[in-house]
Amino acid sequence: MPDLQLPDGSLRHFDAPVSGLQLAQSIGAGLAKAALAIKVDGVLQDLSEPITHDAAVAIITRDAPEGLEVLRHSTAHLLAQAVKSLYPEAQVTIGPSIDNGFYYDFAFPRGFTPEDLAAIEGRMQDLVRANLPVRREELGRDAAIALFEGMGEHYKVEIIRAIPAGETLSLYRQGDFVDLCRGPHVPATGLLGAFKLTRVAGAYWRGDARNPMLQRIYGTAWSDQKALDAYLRQLAEAERRDHRRIGTELELFSIQEDAGGGLVFWHPMGARVRRVVEDFWRAAHVDGGYELLYTPHIAHEQLWFTSGHKDFYSDSMFQAMEDEGQPYQLKPMNCPFHILIYKDRMHSYRDLPMRWAELGTVYRHEMSGALHGLMRVRGFTQDDAHIFCRPDQIEAEIVGVLELIQEILGAFGFDRYEINLSTRPEHSVGSDAIWEAATGALRNALDKKGMAYAVDAGGGAFYGPKIDLKIEDAIGRKWQCSTVQLDFNLPERFAMEYVAEDGSRQAPIMIHRAIFGSLERFFGVLIEHYEGKFPLWLAPVQAVVLPISEHQADYAEKVQRHFLDVGLRCDLDLRNEKIGYKIRAHTLRRIPYLLVVGEREKEAGTVAVRTRDGLDLGSVAVASAVEALRLTNQRRVNVLEWQGERGG
Repeated sequence: MPDLQLPDGSLRHFDAPVSGLQLAQSIGAGLAKAALAIKVDGVLQDLSEPITHDAAVAIITRDAPEGLEVLRHSTAHLLAQAVKSLYPEAQVTIGPSIDNGFYYDFAFPRGFTPEDLAAIEGRMQDLVRANLPVRREELGRDAAIALFEGMGEHYKVEIIRAIPAGETLSLYRQGDFVDLCRGPHVPATGLLGAFKLTRVAGAYWRGDARNPMLQRIYGTAWSDQKALDAYLRQLAEAERRDHRRIGTELELFSIQEDAGGGLVFWHPMGARVRRVVEDFWRAAHVDGGYELLYTPHIAHEQLWFTSGHKDFYSDSMFQAMEDEGQPYQLKPMNCPFHILIYKDRMHSYRDLPMRWAELGTVYRHEMSGALHGLMRVRGFTQDDAHIFCRPDQIEAEIVGVLELIQEILGAFGFDRYEINLSTRPEHSVGSDAIWEAATGALRNALDKKGMAYAVDAGGGAFYGPKIDLKIEDAIGRKWQCSTVQLDFNLPERFAMEYVAEDGSRQAPIMIHRAIFGSLERFFGVLIEHYEGKFPLWLAPVQAVVLPISEHQADYAEKVQRHFLDVGLRCDLDLRNEKIGYKIRAHTLRRIPYLLVVGEREKEAGTVAVRTRDGLDLGSVAVASAVEALRLTNQRRVNVLEWQGERGG
């Protein structure tokens, strides 16, 4: 009979198999009321499922991350039940939990409208108030096929037919609704409630454009109403900061559908910002001991077989093109190109480490429904770098990478991170010894830098452990950007070698490393982080000179020239418009500094300085204004900071 160890180390003995709910009740009525599921030896299961053996257990409530996932998954089922209740002709497919919420895909003859969503959400609340028990059942594969065929749920039947014969499947019932699912789920619908349906999108069945288009309803669910309200406020703020709208308003970039979706066109203003970002990135890498590379956009298809991409990544690659009977492939990654440069000659252990970096444009075959502004595109530029080193150099190189990440991201105003150290998965390449040494080197590097991190056990790539870093933006969202990955696979596939100190041939360790992830996505994050109000050093136009009338035009041109001569990006507005109109127009353009010149300024050799936020800094000498902006620009200050004296 089971002895169950609780998280605090205490033991509870039971004379018979016990359910998670019974265990919770034995601890306290409050815990039993709050319980959603139970973790048994690290595996989540329903509260109703009996525990028959000795185990380490933990009751999962809505405050735990696993509890939030159970809530979201259960709310997806609640959504499906509501849809079937209101629209019986709809067929259900799949409905997982996702970051911040859930979705469910339906086969439905028309698109769901906002009015439909309101009705569905209302029906979901009715089902919560009904507090329907949620019961798990097990059924053989053939019996499950017969059940769902009888209900006319053809997509569920297709899912079940793909499961090997003889397997037992789990179903969940709540009221008159039944769904195929592994679970676990909450014990009753009354435990749900803090949710909101957010939008509808199209999604191909099984993600294949050759299959029927389904209707995907997205929603968000949280542990309580307070958390839901906070998230909805964040959503509203995110919509206000949407990089697609701001990018259009400020003429930074566009996605030209005539050229095909997911391809970014950088307009002059956006290209200015990109150039500043690239120049800073290159200088930081040269200072950090990297050599810069340039490599082609295509290569013979055989290269991608050697690298393994054609075997493991082909769905994300564009189809090969043919030239003179030979197949060529657009590159989805830069790694093999850097390896070819390495292999161009033999290297000694004295040559290592070798640090190579490239702003390399790559191409990925993304489904049209997954494309999203700059965040998900088909052609993008990776800030890619690869380090080839000896095993004894790994830790020092990782420390150097982490320092460079902090330097570069910090310059853009990002200093709050979420870091994960991902360790060896079940299926992987490389010896135990090299995995242990490599993982230890990553761990030691993080500890040396004093960077807090969580361990994602088994979450590493098959070819090596990795560090993933998410940055936090101005409204608290997390964005995956930087990654550091150790690779034992590609050096072996490409037979990479160096001559060791003892004269033997050894394979180098390969470190993959990106800081932005991609320039396009990082630029989108920057737009939303700053709401388009870039700090001075990043702003496409840093200042604009605004003469009050045509009588100050010559003086305004001279003022502009002073700023241009020190490398500042300064515009001049000579339009025959009232000064109030010009100020409003350039405030909407989010230009950091507006330099107004009238007769008084012309006679005194000054400019009246205003910020885009409406702060009046008074009239100052032109030379003082130039120096103030030059110093601020040079320091890469991430707020609008005036470095000079204010005028009177």
